[in-house]
Amino acid sequence: MKRFVLPLITLLIVSQSFAWGPTGHRIVGLIAERHLTNKARKNIEKALGFETLAEVSYYMDFIKSDDKYDYMYDWHFATIPTGKTYEEAGTPEEGDVIVALQRLISELETKEFTDGDEAFALKCLVHLIGDIHQPLHVGNGEDRGANDVKLDFFWKSSNLHRVWDSQMIEEQKFSYTEYAEWIDHPTAKQLEDWSSLNVLDWAYESVKYREQCYNTVPEDKKLSYDYVYENLDLLNQRLLQAGIRLANVLNEIYG
Repeated sequence: MKRFVLPLITLLIVSQSFAWGPTGHRIVGLIAERHLTNKARKNIEKALGFETLAEVSYYMDFIKSDDKYDYMYDWHFATIPTGKTYEEAGTPEEGDVIVALQRLISELETKEFTDGDEAFALKCLVHLIGDIHQPLHVGNGEDRGANDVKLDFFWKSSNLHRVWDSQMIEEQKFSYTEYAEWIDHPTAKQLEDWSSLNVLDWAYESVKYREQCYNTVPEDKKLSYDYVYENLDLLNQRLLQAGIRLANVLNEIYG
C-alpha cells in the first residue's frame, strides 16, 4: 500500500490549483454552446471535430500531468493585489491568464498559432475564460488564491480555493447538463451588461467579487449550509457570465 501514498499526495497538491473542476468547466462550455450562432457552431465543429466545447473545457487541467506543458502553469491565474491595478502589480515573466487569453483570442482571429494548432488554442481559450471568472483565480498575492486559507467544508478539511473551484458546485448534486439548464436563463439586461469582450474587465470583476468569498467565511472557518446560501448566487452568476462571454468571443471569431 505504501507505494500509492506519494502519487496520492501529489494529486491532492496539484488539484488545488484547478479552477471550477470538471463539472464547472463543462457547465461553462455547455452554456457557451447554447448561445453560439449557427455559423460559429459549424466553424467550431470543423476545428474540434467530434468534441464539443463542454468536452474540451477541462483539457488544460487534464494536460497538467504532462511535463511538456509545465510552462502553461501560470496561465491559469493572475495576481492583482487589493487596492492596486493590474499595471501596478506588473505582469509576471511567465505570463498569466490575462496575457494568455488576449494572445489566444488574437491567434484564433489571425490563425497564426504559437502553441499547437487551432484546436489546441481553442481548447485553451475555452478553459481559461472559465478560469478568469472564478474570483479566486485573480488572487491578492498573499495566499496562493486562497489555497492557504484552510477550513472545513461540511465537516471535512478543505481550503477556500477548493470550495469555490468545485465543492459548492458538487454540493448541488447536479450533472453538468442539469446545472447548465438550471442557471442558463440570463435576462436581456444581463446579456447587455455582460457583453464586454475586454479580458481585463473580467479580471477586475473577479477582484471585486473575491472580497465576498473571503468576507463571508465565519470566524471558526467551518463552512456549510450558511456559506453556500450566501454565495451560491455569485458562483452561479460567474459560471453563467463565463459561458455567455465565451459564446460572445467565439461568435466574434467564428460567426
